[in-house]
Amino acid sequence: MKNSRKGGGARSRGGPANPTTEERPGRKKTKALPKFAVIGGSQAFRFLADGTRKQRLGERETPFGKSQPVYLFDSPVGSYLFMSRHGEKGYSVAAPFVNYRANIYALKDIGVRQIISWSGPGAISAHFKIGRLVIVDDLIDETRHRPSTFYEHGGLGFIRQNPVFCPHLRSLLKQALEALGMDFAAKGVYVCTEGPRLETPAEIRKFSLYGADLVGMTLVPEVFLARELEMCYAALCYVTNYAEGIRPAEFRPGVLFEGLATEEERQSVEATIQSFPQMMEAMTALTEAKPSECACEKLMQRYRDRGDVGNDWREWIKH
Repeated sequence: MKNSRKGGGARSRGGPANPTTEERPGRKKTKALPKFAVIGGSQAFRFLADGTRKQRLGERETPFGKSQPVYLFDSPVGSYLFMSRHGEKGYSVAAPFVNYRANIYALKDIGVRQIISWSGPGAISAHFKIGRLVIVDDLIDETRHRPSTFYEHGGLGFIRQNPVFCPHLRSLLKQALEALGMDFAAKGVYVCTEGPRLETPAEIRKFSLYGADLVGMTLVPEVFLARELEMCYAALCYVTNYAEGIRPAEFRPGVLFEGLATEEERQSVEATIQSFPQMMEAMTALTEAKPSECACEKLMQRYRDRGDVGNDWREWIKH
């Protein structure tokens, strides 16, 4: 992962929030970008190859290196931005090596205020069946080596983490899934491990004692970085398999998770993944219709009030 900071300025080379332009007879009309974005997980690249109406806006240069490419998706109910955190051609960047700081900075830089994370963790709790959706409400950080803050200098970042995930976006997710008739759990505790290896049975037993329901590798530091920049962030997960030791599973070489999921379970996961565009269209409509009712945009207010930072968030990040 390349996290070297390029140049002295905090603004990316892309300049201000990138508008798109529409050609019209005799003039160009500027079209503002959506303020709602989706960061997709291990299967996200598939949606970049289908026939959905989209425009590649490209990578963004940031003080932390290049971000993953940003796409603009158009739907009948509105538009949203999309980023595949593991790569746009396939699963080319494993979770520990994702440049989370560049990705979040890039989305903030083009004007994004609300982020939905889409990912596929394993289940620690047998109450979650394979393929079921979970709106995560709490988090345990078991990562070890990932850069986890924008504020390495300046004494900033002492931010409360309850609620971890934006309650307004979580409420909209519930409304969207209910309207679509999806099977989902409204709560779940996600433990984020370092990876890229999977967990041992003893580690899963430990996480179960902690109260974790799901185990994955991608929500940390992503959610914490979004909160540092006062962005709304919520996580929608789909259960891909049962974690190691939850049930007997014969080792099967050459298949995904080496036998932790059956063929029938993989089909259930695939059915959930296929519903992703409809879910994001529903969320696009809701985010446009219902203004935020949360405190996410005030997470740095204490630092403003005492004069440590101004209103330009780029200046908060010192070099």
